[in-house]
This record gives sequence, C-alpha cells and structure tokens, in this order.
Amino acid sequence: MNLTNKIASAERNLKDQLEAFFTSKFPVEKMVSHGLFHHQRVWNYAKELLHYKKEEVNDPLFVNKLLIACYLHDIGMVIDPGTRHGSFSRELCLQFMKENKLSESDFHDLLEAIENHDNKEYTDATGNNILLSILSVADDLDAFGYTGVYRYLEIYLLRGIEPNRIGTLIIENAGRRFENFLKAFGDNQELVNKHRARYTILIDFFLNYNREVSTYPAG
Repeated sequence: MNLTNKIASAERNLKDQLEAFFTSKFPVEKMVSHGLFHHQRVWNYAKELLHYKKEEVNDPLFVNKLLIACYLHDIGMVIDPGTRHGSFSRELCLQFMKENKLSESDFHDLLEAIENHDNKEYTDATGNNILLSILSVADDLDAFGYTGVYRYLEIYLLRGIEPNRIGTLIIENAGRRFENFLKAFGDNQELVNKHRARYTILIDFFLNYNREVSTYPAG
C-alpha cells in the first residue's frame, strides 16, 4: 500500500473517533488556540512532512500512530496548560487506546512522542523516534504565521507571562522551533522557503511588538 493510501486508510479508520474523543474532553471555549482546529492543522503539516521521510518509515502502523499523535498531543492542556501537559496528553491517549482496543505494547513510540513533543529545548534523549521528530516539527510549523501569533499570545498569557516579556520569549522559542525544522528538513529548499516566509511573519510581528510594548502600561 502506497503512502497516499495509508493516509486515507488511517483517516477512514481513526479520524472520526479521534475528533469525537477530543471534543468530548476539550470544550471549545477552553483554549481556542489549542483546540481541535490546531490538531487538524498539525495533522495536515505532518502529512506534508511525511512525504519527505517516507523512505525511513518501515512500521506498518506508523501512519496510524502519527494521526493519533497529531490529534492528541495537546489534549492534556485541558488539565494543565503548562509545560507538563504532555504527560496528561499521554494519559488521555492511553484512555483513547483502551476505548478503541489498541494494545499499549504496540504504541510505545507514540506515547513517548506525545509525552515529549513540547520539549522545545530539544534536549531529551528519546533515541531515533521518527514519530516524535515529525510530530514535533509539524507542531512547530503551526506556531508560525499569523495563526502562530494568536497561539503564542493565548498560551503565554494563560501561563502568566508578563506582556512586556512575551515578545522576547516568543522570538527565542520560535527560533529554536525553526532551527529544529531546518535540522530535520533543511535539505528540501522548496519546503524551507514556504515555511521560512511564515516564520518571518511571526518574528516581524513580535519585533514590532517589542518596539511598542514599552510605551503601554500593563497590569
């Protein structure tokens, strides 16, 4: 079965169940920037990236795992929007697997990817987990562009970060994300050019934000 058919099969077998499970746990009003639409976009980025890595994928369950990871990696934010949300996402993923009779022993790399996807220091030793690599980059790509501006602002404000520090922290975090993208996919110039433009939109926005924020009282 070729990659296109594997993607279609995974979506046919799992997408409806994943979206129903997500919406049952994550109220629409909870966090718009990391709701269902974010996870749908991450899946679309992952499909794009997967075509550049298909020669490295030998696991017949890989596309199914990637789909699950894209839809459930941030579901733990319904419990904790902080940096520990990956652990809660893992637990909710286990619940989804149990409800859908998926064996935990076959999905170790999936659970590892979900738990560690938000390590934006990229320091954890998770071995050669290609699932984590694609999930992490797909999640990073959704942080760019004007959508990324909204995503960053909502989550950073929820985490109690002061408005006069937000711009600098976002520029630093986004820079690490873009470097991670280049490390994994930098040899594909067309792909790099496409997402560099979106990255530049985000950086330019917050450079301008930094120039103006000192003139506003915040509190």
